[in-house]
Amino acid sequence: MLGNPVVLSVLVMIVLCLFKLNVILSLIIAALVGGALAGIPIGDVMGILIGGMGGNSSTALSYILLGALAAAVHKTGVAEILAKKIVQWVKGKGIILIVIIAIVSSLSQNLFPVHIAFIPIMIPPLVAVMNQLKIDRRAVASALTFGLKAPYVALPVGYGWVFHGIISDQMTDNGMAIAQGDVWKVMWIPGVAMVIGLFIAIFITYRKTREYESSDEAHAEAAAAVEEKVKMTGKHWAALIGAVSALVVQLSPLGSLHLGAIVGLAIMVVSGAIGWKDIDEIIHSGIGMMGFIAFVMLVAAGYGAVIRETGGVETLVAAISGIMGGSKFIAATAMTLLGLIITMGIGTSFGTIPIIAAIYVPLAAAMGFSPMATVLLIGTAAALGDAGSPASDSTLGPTAGLNIDGQHDHIWDTCVPTFIHYNIPLVLFGIIGALIL
Repeated sequence: MLGNPVVLSVLVMIVLCLFKLNVILSLIIAALVGGALAGIPIGDVMGILIGGMGGNSSTALSYILLGALAAAVHKTGVAEILAKKIVQWVKGKGIILIVIIAIVSSLSQNLFPVHIAFIPIMIPPLVAVMNQLKIDRRAVASALTFGLKAPYVALPVGYGWVFHGIISDQMTDNGMAIAQGDVWKVMWIPGVAMVIGLFIAIFITYRKTREYESSDEAHAEAAAAVEEKVKMTGKHWAALIGAVSALVVQLSPLGSLHLGAIVGLAIMVVSGAIGWKDIDEIIHSGIGMMGFIAFVMLVAAGYGAVIRETGGVETLVAAISGIMGGSKFIAATAMTLLGLIITMGIGTSFGTIPIIAAIYVPLAAAMGFSPMATVLLIGTAAALGDAGSPASDSTLGPTAGLNIDGQHDHIWDTCVPTFIHYNIPLVLFGIIGALIL
């Protein structure tokens, strides 16, 4: 089994990612290694890789358009207004502030699909307030990561529509057809697991106060923020209407995330919330914000095509099925933990799905898992490493906002807390759910 081209290719990809080689280059090199070991000429491997990239073209376009929508919302300044209002709402209660941050972060994945773009706008102004309230920033990091991840895992809107669509497309491509609209019917299970992890983090583990150094100037700014009068202007309301319209279009019979993003942008332009001359800047910002992830998705789809073409998947499935002795528990555990390793390495749940679906779908079928159990295994395994991976934007984003004064460590204050509180319940719920479905 260790000589299998699929196994060796995945190992090469994981090792290269762990050694901090760019994810796109790691995927390309791993594809070349897998294809060469299977006896496929290098030129043909590249042809298969490029041809397979089209499988995620819709997803890539979704990311670019959502990035543009995020840039437009950012430019209107509505997020800054929201941050100031939050300071006034909490009225000195730290736990309320943490809960509000978790809610706002969750909305960044669906109602206002700006992803991590809101963090550098909203969080730094709140850090001084957190210091005054002696809030443990590990709780805030857990709240932010929850909001950046749980909604797309469980809900079929915004980035969740993209995530569920990739699961549906990749399962269908690998021989197990599943409608995109059915994916959410089991993905609520890992969503519940993450809610439990969030509650444990903010109400138990990090409930106690924690002291941080804070200057008199920062204290003064925090006090001023509480007293400052903030007012929503016409362009702010237009930005909100545009973002809500994008969601409405997506949930309508049209069911198009791409069209929704365009409608949202159009409303902001027509209303004057953003100027005509700013459109180029906004598109460029959207590409800069989400373009890298979009390319990772494209190359990951091509990598999945190469993996299938090697013929090593069938051999691997037969070998693993024999080792597992027909035990669904062992199979579910092994597949879940493999997803954790892969996602921890490449740092993106979305990019993991094309890689693991090529292996999981035939293996799940051979082990007797139902299509819905297979959805849960793939979705949970893909989502696992996103919380806790040092390379994930779900951890990098919170650290960027909370470490504004150099008092928040990326590994120990963001990655370790989120890994413990989300990946452990995800593993348990994923395995148990797959055995029940």
